[in-house]
Amino acid sequence: MPTAAPSSWYLRWGKRLVDVLVATPLLVLVLPLLLPVAVALAAQNGGAWLFRQRRPGWQGHSFTLYKLQTMTSRRDAAGQLLPDAERLTPLGRWVRSASVDELPQLWNVLRGDLSLVGPRPLLEQYLPLYSPEQARRHAVRPGITGWAQVNGRNAISWEQKFTYDVWYVDHVSFALDLRILWRTLGRVVSAQDISAHGQATMEAFRGTPPSDTPTL
Repeated sequence: MPTAAPSSWYLRWGKRLVDVLVATPLLVLVLPLLLPVAVALAAQNGGAWLFRQRRPGWQGHSFTLYKLQTMTSRRDAAGQLLPDAERLTPLGRWVRSASVDELPQLWNVLRGDLSLVGPRPLLEQYLPLYSPEQARRHAVRPGITGWAQVNGRNAISWEQKFTYDVWYVDHVSFALDLRILWRTLGRVVSAQDISAHGQATMEAFRGTPPSDTPTL
């Protein structure tokens, strides 16, 4: 789904330079934390510790996203996966609340799949459900954190998230990215808005009725 990308020196060259300069030492620093957490997750998940999933990135092009696997693969008698809340262990819940599961995405940043800041990469099956305005979120490279994440994360509706994502596309700048990174640190420390109210994870997106698209 090609979309018109904003044009600025920072977006074209500076943003990528900042991503590499920050993600490289940060990945080295977090490795001592990632290794024991990965071992503990593997022990409870039957050896599985790395979650891989295809996600749409810049202009909707697909890439493999990496995260720590926080849920088990427990299934019911019919072979169907149990609900998320039943597969999320206490260790997995802590890993998610501390956002440690997102750290392998620093490798995605170094590969150029992600930026440190941008709209979060969602599921491929959501692509045909976006309105033309919502699809503009793919006009920039997706990010580990973004404007929607520091303005409610999973505690706000999908429509509100997309409105924040498109606002970011229209206002991307070095100063805004710094602001988002700083506010992300506060959100991580306070473990705010990890999931939707009453849910272990965010409810699936099923499309937006035209009259329900919010404005900022």
